[in-house]
Amino acid sequence: MKEINLLLLLFATLICCNSFSQDKKFKAHTIAFYNLENLFDAEDDPNKYDENSPIMAIKKDRPFVYQKKVHNMARVIADIGYDFTNNTPAIIGVSEVENINVLESLVNDSLLLKKDYGIVHFDSPDVRGIDVGLLYQKRLFTPTHKSSHPLKIYNSATKKRIYTRDQLLVSGKLEGELIHILVNHWPSRRGGEAVSRWMREAAAKVNKRLIDSIQSKDPYAKIITMGDLNDNPTNSSIKKILKAKRKKTMVGLKGIYNPMITFYKKGLGSNAYADSWSLFDQIMITQPFLEKEYSSFRFHKAGIFNKNYLTTKKGRYKGYPFRSFSNNEFTNGFSDHFPVYIYLIKEVVL
Repeated sequence: MKEINLLLLLFATLICCNSFSQDKKFKAHTIAFYNLENLFDAEDDPNKYDENSPIMAIKKDRPFVYQKKVHNMARVIADIGYDFTNNTPAIIGVSEVENINVLESLVNDSLLLKKDYGIVHFDSPDVRGIDVGLLYQKRLFTPTHKSSHPLKIYNSATKKRIYTRDQLLVSGKLEGELIHILVNHWPSRRGGEAVSRWMREAAAKVNKRLIDSIQSKDPYAKIITMGDLNDNPTNSSIKKILKAKRKKTMVGLKGIYNPMITFYKKGLGSNAYADSWSLFDQIMITQPFLEKEYSSFRFHKAGIFNKNYLTTKKGRYKGYPFRSFSNNEFTNGFSDHFPVYIYLIKEVVL
Protein backbone atom coordinates (compact mmCIF):
# COMPACT_ATOMS: atom_id res chain seq x y z
CA MET A 1 0.00 0.00 0.00
CA LYS A 2 1.28 3.44 -0.87
CA GLU A 3 0.05 6.93 -0.16
CA ILE A 4 -0.14 8.88 -3.38
CA ASN A 5 0.08 12.65 -3.32
CA LEU A 6 -1.75 14.99 -5.63
CA LEU A 7 1.13 15.43 -8.05
CA LEU A 8 1.23 11.69 -8.74
CA LEU A 9 -2.51 11.64 -9.24
CA LEU A 10 -2.25 14.48 -11.70
CA PHE A 11 0.45 12.65 -13.58
CA ALA A 12 -1.78 9.56 -13.66
CA THR A 13 -4.61 11.66 -15.16
CA LEU A 14 -6.94 11.15 -12.24
CA ILE A 15 -7.95 14.73 -11.67
CA CYS A 16 -10.93 15.63 -13.81
CA CYS A 17 -12.68 17.99 -11.45
CA ASN A 18 -11.77 20.74 -8.99
CA SER A 19 -12.83 19.01 -5.81
CA PHE A 20 -9.28 17.92 -4.90
CA SER A 21 -7.16 20.23 -2.79
CA GLN A 22 -3.40 20.39 -2.64
CA ASP A 23 -3.12 18.62 0.72
CA LYS A 24 -5.11 15.50 -0.11
CA LYS A 25 -3.42 12.11 -0.24
CA PHE A 26 -4.67 8.75 -1.46
CA LYS A 27 -3.96 5.07 -1.03
CA ALA A 28 -4.25 2.78 -4.03
CA HIS A 29 -4.67 -0.94 -4.69
CA THR A 30 -4.45 -3.00 -7.84
CA ILE A 31 -7.19 -5.50 -8.66
CA ALA A 32 -6.15 -7.76 -11.55
CA PHE A 33 -7.02 -10.77 -13.65
CA TYR A 34 -4.60 -13.10 -15.44
CA ASN A 35 -5.13 -16.19 -17.60
CA LEU A 36 -2.11 -18.28 -16.59
CA GLU A 37 -2.12 -20.42 -19.77
CA ASN A 38 -2.25 -24.05 -18.72
CA LEU A 39 -0.68 -23.85 -15.29
CA PHE A 40 -0.63 -27.60 -14.72
CA ASP A 41 1.69 -29.43 -12.36
CA ALA A 42 4.34 -31.86 -13.57
CA GLU A 43 2.53 -34.97 -12.34
CA ASP A 44 0.68 -37.33 -14.65
CA ASP A 45 -2.44 -38.02 -12.61
CA PRO A 46 -3.85 -41.45 -13.57
CA ASN A 47 -7.27 -40.46 -12.20
CA LYS A 48 -7.81 -37.51 -14.50
CA TYR A 49 -7.27 -36.53 -18.10
CA ASP A 50 -4.44 -34.06 -17.64
CA GLU A 51 -2.90 -34.81 -21.02
CA ASN A 52 -4.61 -31.59 -22.11
CA SER A 53 -1.68 -29.81 -20.51
CA PRO A 54 1.25 -28.99 -22.84
CA ILE A 55 3.64 -29.83 -20.01
CA MET A 56 2.67 -33.49 -20.36
CA ALA A 57 4.28 -33.51 -23.83
CA ILE A 58 7.63 -32.56 -22.31
CA LYS A 59 9.56 -35.73 -21.54
CA LYS A 60 12.75 -34.30 -20.02
CA ASP A 61 13.16 -31.92 -17.09
CA ARG A 62 9.41 -31.62 -16.58
CA PRO A 63 9.76 -30.59 -12.89
CA PHE A 64 12.23 -27.87 -13.91
CA VAL A 65 9.87 -26.61 -16.61
CA TYR A 66 7.06 -26.52 -14.07
CA GLN A 67 9.07 -24.49 -11.59
CA LYS A 68 10.17 -22.10 -14.32
CA LYS A 69 6.60 -21.68 -15.52
CA VAL A 70 5.45 -20.91 -11.97
CA HIS A 71 8.28 -18.43 -11.49
CA ASN A 72 7.43 -16.66 -14.75
CA MET A 73 3.82 -16.32 -13.65
CA ALA A 74 4.95 -14.96 -10.29
CA ARG A 75 7.18 -12.42 -12.04
CA VAL A 76 4.23 -10.99 -13.95
CA ILE A 77 1.93 -10.91 -10.92
CA ALA A 78 4.62 -9.17 -8.86
CA ASP A 79 4.90 -6.53 -11.58
CA ILE A 80 1.24 -5.71 -12.22
CA GLY A 81 0.48 -2.27 -10.83
CA TYR A 82 3.76 -1.99 -8.94
CA ASP A 83 4.77 1.22 -10.69
CA PHE A 84 1.64 2.94 -9.37
CA THR A 85 1.01 1.34 -5.97
CA ASN A 86 4.49 0.17 -4.98
CA ASN A 87 2.85 -3.16 -4.28
CA THR A 88 1.74 -6.33 -6.00
CA PRO A 89 -2.02 -6.72 -6.61
CA ALA A 90 -4.14 -6.71 -3.50
CA ILE A 91 -6.45 -9.16 -5.28
CA ILE A 92 -5.95 -11.11 -8.49
CA GLY A 93 -8.30 -13.52 -10.22
CA VAL A 94 -6.69 -16.30 -12.24
CA SER A 95 -7.79 -18.91 -14.76
CA GLU A 96 -6.40 -22.03 -16.46
CA VAL A 97 -5.06 -23.52 -13.23
CA GLU A 98 -5.15 -27.27 -12.70
CA ASN A 99 -5.65 -27.44 -8.95
CA ILE A 100 -4.93 -25.77 -5.65
CA ASN A 101 -1.42 -27.26 -5.65
CA VAL A 102 -0.27 -25.06 -8.53
CA LEU A 103 -1.67 -22.00 -6.79
CA GLU A 104 0.21 -22.93 -3.63
CA SER A 105 3.39 -23.22 -5.69
CA LEU A 106 2.67 -19.80 -7.16
CA VAL A 107 2.08 -17.91 -3.91
CA ASN A 108 5.14 -19.60 -2.37
CA ASP A 109 7.43 -18.48 -5.19
CA SER A 110 10.25 -16.27 -3.97
CA LEU A 111 8.80 -13.23 -5.74
CA LEU A 112 5.44 -13.47 -3.93
CA LEU A 113 6.15 -15.29 -0.67
CA LYS A 114 6.57 -12.19 1.48
CA LYS A 115 3.19 -10.86 0.34
CA ASP A 116 1.45 -13.74 2.14
CA TYR A 117 -1.25 -14.40 -0.43
CA GLY A 118 -4.30 -16.41 0.52
CA ILE A 119 -6.07 -18.67 -1.98
CA VAL A 120 -9.71 -19.29 -2.85
CA HIS A 121 -10.19 -22.26 -5.17
CA PHE A 122 -12.80 -24.88 -5.98
CA ASP A 123 -12.39 -27.82 -8.35
CA SER A 124 -14.51 -27.44 -11.48
CA PRO A 125 -15.88 -30.25 -13.67
CA ASP A 126 -14.23 -28.75 -16.76
CA VAL A 127 -13.31 -31.35 -19.37
CA ARG A 128 -9.81 -29.87 -19.71
CA GLY A 129 -9.27 -30.04 -15.97
CA ILE A 130 -8.84 -26.31 -15.48
CA ASP A 131 -10.33 -24.00 -12.86
CA VAL A 132 -10.46 -20.37 -11.81
CA GLY A 133 -9.16 -19.03 -8.52
CA LEU A 134 -8.55 -15.93 -6.46
CA LEU A 135 -5.38 -14.78 -4.72
CA TYR A 136 -5.45 -12.03 -2.11
CA GLN A 137 -3.02 -10.36 0.27
CA LYS A 138 -4.17 -11.42 3.71
CA ARG A 139 -3.23 -8.15 5.34
CA LEU A 140 -5.44 -6.23 2.92
CA PHE A 141 -8.41 -8.47 2.17
CA THR A 142 -10.42 -10.80 4.40
CA PRO A 143 -12.89 -13.19 2.70
CA THR A 144 -16.26 -13.50 4.43
CA HIS A 145 -17.98 -15.71 1.84
CA LYS A 146 -16.84 -17.95 -0.99
CA SER A 147 -18.87 -20.16 -3.31
CA SER A 148 -18.64 -21.90 -6.67
CA HIS A 149 -21.45 -21.71 -9.23
CA PRO A 150 -21.75 -24.21 -12.10
CA LEU A 151 -22.74 -23.48 -15.67
CA LYS A 152 -25.11 -26.26 -16.70
CA ILE A 153 -25.35 -26.40 -20.47
CA TYR A 154 -26.21 -29.36 -22.69
CA ASN A 155 -25.44 -30.54 -26.20
CA SER A 156 -28.67 -30.14 -28.18
CA ALA A 157 -28.05 -33.32 -30.19
CA THR A 158 -26.82 -35.73 -27.51
CA LYS A 159 -28.53 -34.06 -24.52
CA LYS A 160 -25.32 -34.64 -22.60
CA ARG A 161 -23.93 -31.97 -20.34
CA ILE A 162 -21.04 -29.85 -21.60
CA TYR A 163 -18.62 -29.60 -18.69
CA THR A 164 -16.90 -26.24 -18.32
CA ARG A 165 -15.57 -23.93 -15.63
CA ASP A 166 -17.61 -22.93 -12.58
CA GLN A 167 -17.87 -19.26 -11.67
CA LEU A 168 -16.27 -18.18 -8.41
CA LEU A 169 -17.88 -15.69 -6.03
CA VAL A 170 -15.84 -14.25 -3.17
CA SER A 171 -17.13 -11.56 -0.82
CA GLY A 172 -14.91 -9.91 1.75
CA LYS A 173 -13.46 -6.80 3.34
CA LEU A 174 -10.82 -4.78 1.50
CA GLU A 175 -9.31 -2.83 4.39
CA GLY A 176 -12.67 -3.01 6.11
CA GLU A 177 -14.86 -2.26 3.07
CA LEU A 178 -17.16 -4.96 1.77
CA ILE A 179 -16.67 -5.86 -1.90
CA HIS A 180 -17.80 -8.81 -4.02
CA ILE A 181 -15.64 -10.43 -6.70
CA LEU A 182 -16.71 -12.81 -9.46
CA VAL A 183 -14.05 -14.74 -11.37
CA ASN A 184 -14.99 -16.22 -14.74
CA HIS A 185 -13.65 -18.31 -17.59
CA TRP A 186 -16.49 -18.64 -20.05
CA PRO A 187 -16.75 -21.36 -22.74
CA SER A 188 -14.37 -21.10 -25.66
CA ARG A 189 -15.12 -20.32 -29.30
CA ARG A 190 -14.31 -23.84 -30.39
CA GLY A 191 -16.26 -24.51 -33.59
CA GLY A 192 -16.63 -20.81 -34.32
CA GLU A 193 -17.94 -17.69 -32.57
CA ALA A 194 -21.50 -17.94 -33.88
CA VAL A 195 -21.89 -21.67 -33.20
CA SER A 196 -20.62 -21.36 -29.62
CA ARG A 197 -22.18 -18.00 -28.78
CA TRP A 198 -25.11 -19.52 -26.89
CA MET A 199 -22.77 -21.04 -24.32
CA ARG A 200 -21.17 -17.71 -23.43
CA GLU A 201 -24.58 -16.09 -23.31
CA ALA A 202 -25.58 -18.81 -20.86
CA ALA A 203 -22.49 -18.03 -18.79
CA ALA A 204 -23.36 -14.33 -18.84
CA LYS A 205 -26.83 -15.16 -17.51
CA VAL A 206 -25.30 -17.05 -14.57
CA ASN A 207 -23.06 -14.07 -13.90
CA LYS A 208 -25.94 -11.60 -14.12
CA ARG A 209 -28.05 -13.74 -11.81
CA LEU A 210 -25.29 -13.69 -9.19
CA ILE A 211 -24.89 -9.92 -9.51
CA ASP A 212 -28.67 -9.44 -9.25
CA SER A 213 -28.78 -11.63 -6.16
CA ILE A 214 -26.16 -9.50 -4.42
CA GLN A 215 -27.85 -6.27 -5.46
CA SER A 216 -31.27 -7.46 -4.31
CA LYS A 217 -29.86 -7.45 -0.78
CA ASP A 218 -27.81 -4.28 -1.25
CA PRO A 219 -28.41 -2.07 -4.31
CA TYR A 220 -25.22 -0.18 -3.45
CA ALA A 221 -23.02 -3.28 -3.38
CA LYS A 222 -19.53 -2.87 -4.80
CA ILE A 223 -19.15 -5.74 -7.25
CA ILE A 224 -16.25 -6.61 -9.54
CA THR A 225 -16.73 -9.22 -12.24
CA MET A 226 -13.61 -10.32 -14.09
CA GLY A 227 -12.28 -13.06 -16.26
CA ASP A 228 -11.41 -14.54 -19.62
CA LEU A 229 -14.84 -14.26 -21.17
CA ASN A 230 -13.90 -15.54 -24.64
CA ASP A 231 -16.00 -12.65 -25.91
CA ASN A 232 -15.13 -9.06 -26.73
CA PRO A 233 -16.73 -6.14 -24.86
CA THR A 234 -19.16 -5.55 -27.74
CA ASN A 235 -20.47 -9.13 -27.97
CA SER A 236 -24.04 -9.91 -26.95
CA SER A 237 -23.08 -11.73 -23.74
CA ILE A 238 -21.65 -8.52 -22.31
CA LYS A 239 -23.54 -5.84 -24.20
CA LYS A 240 -27.05 -7.31 -24.08
CA ILE A 241 -27.06 -9.64 -21.08
CA LEU A 242 -24.76 -7.89 -18.61
CA LYS A 243 -25.72 -4.55 -20.21
CA ALA A 244 -22.27 -3.19 -19.44
CA LYS A 245 -21.74 0.43 -20.44
CA ARG A 246 -18.79 2.24 -22.00
CA LYS A 247 -19.37 5.62 -20.35
CA LYS A 248 -19.60 6.20 -16.61
CA THR A 249 -22.43 8.67 -17.09
CA MET A 250 -24.56 5.92 -18.64
CA VAL A 251 -24.30 3.66 -15.58
CA GLY A 252 -27.28 3.90 -13.24
CA LEU A 253 -27.85 2.29 -9.88
CA LYS A 254 -27.33 -1.48 -10.21
CA GLY A 255 -25.65 -0.84 -13.57
CA ILE A 256 -22.28 -2.14 -14.76
CA TYR A 257 -19.36 -0.14 -16.14
CA ASN A 258 -16.91 -1.79 -18.53
CA PRO A 259 -13.73 0.27 -18.98
CA MET A 260 -12.45 -2.33 -21.44
CA ILE A 261 -14.86 -1.18 -24.15
CA THR A 262 -12.77 1.95 -24.76
CA PHE A 263 -9.59 -0.09 -25.16
CA TYR A 264 -11.29 -2.43 -27.59
CA LYS A 265 -12.65 0.46 -29.66
CA LYS A 266 -9.06 1.71 -29.97
CA GLY A 267 -7.95 -1.65 -31.38
CA LEU A 268 -6.19 -2.85 -28.22
CA GLY A 269 -6.43 -6.42 -26.98
CA SER A 270 -5.28 -8.97 -24.44
CA ASN A 271 -4.92 -11.94 -26.80
CA ALA A 272 -4.33 -12.42 -30.51
CA TYR A 273 -5.32 -14.97 -33.13
CA ALA A 274 -4.93 -15.00 -36.92
CA ASP A 275 -3.38 -11.51 -36.91
CA SER A 276 -6.37 -10.08 -35.08
CA TRP A 277 -6.55 -8.77 -31.52
CA SER A 278 -9.33 -9.68 -29.11
CA LEU A 279 -10.05 -8.33 -25.64
CA PHE A 280 -11.42 -11.43 -23.97
CA ASP A 281 -9.91 -10.54 -20.59
CA GLN A 282 -12.04 -7.95 -18.87
CA ILE A 283 -12.81 -6.36 -15.51
CA MET A 284 -16.17 -4.68 -14.93
CA ILE A 285 -17.52 -2.87 -11.90
CA THR A 286 -20.86 -1.72 -10.49
CA GLN A 287 -21.95 1.89 -10.12
CA PRO A 288 -20.93 2.54 -6.46
CA PHE A 289 -17.26 2.33 -7.50
CA LEU A 290 -17.87 5.38 -9.73
CA GLU A 291 -18.91 7.91 -7.11
CA LYS A 292 -16.86 11.11 -7.18
CA GLU A 293 -16.02 11.33 -3.51
CA TYR A 294 -13.21 9.16 -2.21
CA SER A 295 -14.04 8.46 1.41
CA SER A 296 -14.16 4.79 0.37
CA PHE A 297 -12.51 2.88 -2.45
CA ARG A 298 -13.43 4.15 -5.91
CA PHE A 299 -12.40 3.31 -9.45
CA HIS A 300 -9.40 5.25 -10.73
CA LYS A 301 -8.39 3.70 -14.03
CA ALA A 302 -8.07 0.43 -15.93
CA GLY A 303 -5.36 -1.02 -18.10
CA ILE A 304 -3.97 -3.91 -20.12
CA PHE A 305 -0.65 -5.02 -18.67
CA ASN A 306 1.35 -5.47 -21.86
CA LYS A 307 4.92 -4.59 -20.96
CA ASN A 308 7.54 -5.30 -23.58
CA TYR A 309 8.89 -8.47 -21.96
CA LEU A 310 5.44 -10.07 -22.28
CA THR A 311 5.43 -9.87 -26.08
CA THR A 312 6.94 -12.21 -28.67
CA LYS A 313 9.99 -10.55 -30.23
CA LYS A 314 10.29 -12.28 -33.59
CA GLY A 315 8.83 -14.78 -35.99
CA ARG A 316 5.31 -15.38 -37.17
CA TYR A 317 3.81 -14.29 -33.85
CA LYS A 318 5.88 -11.16 -33.34
CA GLY A 319 3.97 -8.73 -31.15
CA TYR A 320 1.62 -11.40 -29.79
CA PRO A 321 1.63 -12.28 -26.07
CA PHE A 322 4.74 -14.39 -25.38
CA ARG A 323 3.16 -17.72 -24.52
CA SER A 324 4.72 -20.49 -22.41
CA PHE A 325 4.26 -23.44 -24.74
CA SER A 326 4.56 -23.85 -28.50
CA ASN A 327 4.95 -26.95 -30.66
CA ASN A 328 5.11 -29.18 -27.57
CA GLU A 329 8.05 -27.22 -26.19
CA PHE A 330 8.47 -24.78 -23.34
CA THR A 331 9.38 -21.36 -24.67
CA ASN A 332 10.28 -19.81 -21.31
CA GLY A 333 7.50 -17.36 -22.03
CA PHE A 334 4.54 -16.32 -19.95
CA SER A 335 0.98 -16.62 -21.27
CA ASP A 336 -0.99 -16.30 -24.49
CA HIS A 337 -3.00 -13.59 -22.69
CA PHE A 338 -1.98 -10.24 -21.23
CA PRO A 339 -3.27 -9.51 -17.72
CA VAL A 340 -5.79 -6.74 -17.16
CA TYR A 341 -6.20 -4.57 -14.08
CA ILE A 342 -7.95 -1.70 -12.39
CA TYR A 343 -6.79 0.68 -9.68
CA LEU A 344 -8.97 1.46 -6.69
CA ILE A 345 -8.14 4.58 -4.67
CA LYS A 346 -9.28 6.04 -1.39
CA GLU A 347 -8.55 9.35 0.30
CA VAL A 348 -6.28 9.19 3.33
CA VAL A 349 -7.57 11.39 6.16
CA LEU A 350 -4.68 13.50 7.43
